[in-house]
Amino acid sequence: MYIPPAFNEPNSDTLFEFIQQHSFGVLVSQHGDTPFATHLPFLTQRIAGESGHLLSHMARANPHWTFAEGRTVIAIFSGPHAYISPTWYETPNAVPTWNYTAVHVTGVFEAITDPNELMALLDRTVRHYESPREMPWQFETSNDFYTKLAQSVVGFRIRITTIEGKWKLSQNRAIQQQERVANVLAKSNDANERAVAETMRQKLAH
Repeated sequence: MYIPPAFNEPNSDTLFEFIQQHSFGVLVSQHGDTPFATHLPFLTQRIAGESGHLLSHMARANPHWTFAEGRTVIAIFSGPHAYISPTWYETPNAVPTWNYTAVHVTGVFEAITDPNELMALLDRTVRHYESPREMPWQFETSNDFYTKLAQSVVGFRIRITTIEGKWKLSQNRAIQQQERVANVLAKSNDANERAVAETMRQKLAH
């Protein structure tokens, strides 16, 4: 990912937190001469002294896992984004742009072959997404129905080699111009644009 210095987010804790907040990502790898992508929910796994892992699962019928095995892949996570009008800068010779946040994770794909490890991953995934709900659904790992159903999916981990974050939030503009952009977005009826404003203000505060 092309990241000018002004937009680079190097803090690994920030990047992992971002993935947890925007966990539905895109897995991309190469199949022969053709790129192939699958949209999936991901979990993170931090490991002391290492970059850590991404964890997910896909339908066994999806051929992606067969040609990704053992190869380098990229997982892409996107956050809030918004169109930026040049009029908001209140300065001449400006052009439109787009503000956004994104994280790219590069690593080696490894299918999970142990049935118990797969069930543990599925259970963790369900608990992660069900826990905020008032009446969370329970995944019964000992239930034969779910055990058989689990045979139709493939769990996998991505052993992270590189994690990059791009926070493109008008940092290449003067502080006053950044504040004007954030103020306009904060008044928007669009929740996505208000989220960009909040992220800009957090960045300005630091």
